[in-house]
Amino acid sequence: MFDKLEALEHQYEELLHRLGTAELQSDPTEYRKQAKTLADIEPTVEKYREYKIVLTDLEQTEELAKAGDPDMRELAQEELKGLATRRESLVGELKILLIPKDPNDEKNVVLEIRAGTGGDEAALFAGELFRMYSKYAEKQGWRVEMMSTSESGVGGMKEGIATIEGRGAYSKLKYESGVHRVQRVPATEASGRIHTSTATVAVLPEAEEVDVQINEKDLRVDTFCSSGPGGQSVNTTYSAVRITHIPTGLVVSQQDEKSQIKNRAKAMKVLRSRLYEMELRKQQDAIAKDRKNQVGTGERSEKIRTYNFPQSRITDHRINFTTHQLTNVMNGELDELIDQLSTYYQSEKLKDATAVS
Repeated sequence: MFDKLEALEHQYEELLHRLGTAELQSDPTEYRKQAKTLADIEPTVEKYREYKIVLTDLEQTEELAKAGDPDMRELAQEELKGLATRRESLVGELKILLIPKDPNDEKNVVLEIRAGTGGDEAALFAGELFRMYSKYAEKQGWRVEMMSTSESGVGGMKEGIATIEGRGAYSKLKYESGVHRVQRVPATEASGRIHTSTATVAVLPEAEEVDVQINEKDLRVDTFCSSGPGGQSVNTTYSAVRITHIPTGLVVSQQDEKSQIKNRAKAMKVLRSRLYEMELRKQQDAIAKDRKNQVGTGERSEKIRTYNFPQSRITDHRINFTTHQLTNVMNGELDELIDQLSTYYQSEKLKDATAVS
């Protein structure tokens, strides 16, 4: 661990020197990149320097504790206890600081929700999940923009895609990807029997052009008339856009806007984020191949959470956490769930960091 800290401190000094050179200052893009790296490692370097000061104080105080003056020895012994406690505390803080940061944590999010098994009830649940995340985003001061939606005949949602823009959006929502299960008595169920339905949630870090390079030759763009609500012009102009990424077979359709240009821009945003997530998942799978717990991969094939309405209970199966605040959660009060997940995965990463060090 301390070899890593020494290397970081050396990197920090080199970056400080480079940022002061005319060569780097003449390249704004590279300057910003290096300045961000410096800002990222600065807290760890400062904490390590504090740790080294405590070590020096410990050595000096130990010398005083060996002095002949009894009063001086007693004072030194008391001070040694405090310094030893501070040293252990700093070691713990340094271990946490050395946990690899997720480079996507500060990114915006592309949120995709789809009804799963359960017919109309699944579509209703998917719509409720979308409202839940929208309300949570509103409480965080984030901006939600609907990209596309496909509604069901009973007021639910077959599919909904939206962007959520705000500081730390991905860091908060990244563990929401997966299969969400609902257990309740549908309004149409005369016998009062509880039904089980599902909806899938995908949280993708919004990719910028610098993250994913897309070759225009790899795209097939089709235009067609929009369908559904939207006014007189919606069915008479070829404003809807379908983009197929030929190498991967990914298809994205967008028709919410009356402008073909706007629909294409929205479709490209979703396509770019899906391609970015595919690449991330390849990297994560490679890293986590031999690990029992694949932290943060967001496997959608597994059931992650159950919403039991008769018992007002929500259970997150990944961390065995249960709360009976179902109504509050569905109204966007997700802090407790998200904090529990973040704490769990942080502790798992800390175990790994400790084992490596």
